[in-house]
Amino acid sequence: MPISEAIPSGTLAFYSAFDDFETWKRALQAQLPNLKVIHSREITDPADIHYVLAWKPPENFFAGMTNLRLIINLGAGVDSLVKRQDLPPGIPITRLTDPQMSRMMAGYVLFAVLRHARDIPYFEQAQRRGEWTYRHPRSPEETRVAVLGLGQLGAKAAHELQRQGFRVLGWSRSPAQIEGVECHAGLDTLDTVLEQADILVVMLPLTPQTAGILDRTRLQKLPRGAVLINVARGALVDQAALTELLQSGHLGGATLDVFEREPLPAGDPLWSMPNVLITPHLASVAIPSSAATQIAENIMRVSAGQAPENIIDPARGY
Repeated sequence: MPISEAIPSGTLAFYSAFDDFETWKRALQAQLPNLKVIHSREITDPADIHYVLAWKPPENFFAGMTNLRLIINLGAGVDSLVKRQDLPPGIPITRLTDPQMSRMMAGYVLFAVLRHARDIPYFEQAQRRGEWTYRHPRSPEETRVAVLGLGQLGAKAAHELQRQGFRVLGWSRSPAQIEGVECHAGLDTLDTVLEQADILVVMLPLTPQTAGILDRTRLQKLPRGAVLINVARGALVDQAALTELLQSGHLGGATLDVFEREPLPAGDPLWSMPNVLITPHLASVAIPSSAATQIAENIMRVSAGQAPENIIDPARGY
């Protein structure tokens, strides 16, 4: 909807070690011309800050922000915000639900699944050896893809995968329904889903209940030769066990966008594995030009004394 220029003035502080401040500033002020947008390094008095747009801000970042009205997480995963000790009480935290992020994530997942389903890593390795080799393509219906986590991003990815003809299983902690997807819910069904997954896509939020959910025992439930794709959080998976299972051949490959430690340390054995593709936590990122509209609308709602949309529950972690 059009954003009026007659908006209560205020100051938004931006923090991200990865995102371009000037791009975000232009996008936000195009929506809210009266909003003062500053980088966190420009803060002289924390009490002057009314809104924060941040990705993984440092410890004590929010100290002294006594007039804070809204915290916007610069992304979908809010695990880095919910356990902090410096948050002013009662301040709403929202996450971005930009449709562009869902499309970007679904595109990455689809790429990764198709790459493994079509045995592209096999041909990549043959190319490096200078060998012309052939492996007959499998029908998508022969490949079982399990998606763990059926929130906005996971549901979109699962829907796109089933449209490609894969047999898609979905799993979430609470029941969900997605057309064409065989949905399961609750921890008592997780092992059954893992045992059927030729390709496992991890899209769960990181919460106290999901941290370490894919431990060695559960990873070993996957069929021999299965592939793991993690686009969620590294802490969901026992990385040491994952590495060993890849080395032993129990797991046939992995596409990993997230890790227990980021950046992934230079000497980590995952770097040199021919059956592992590593990307630097970029499966889905917020696009300023489209996400700014949602941010602006929430700032307007808060300025008008209304509750923002897409608010998260710190107790649940999402």
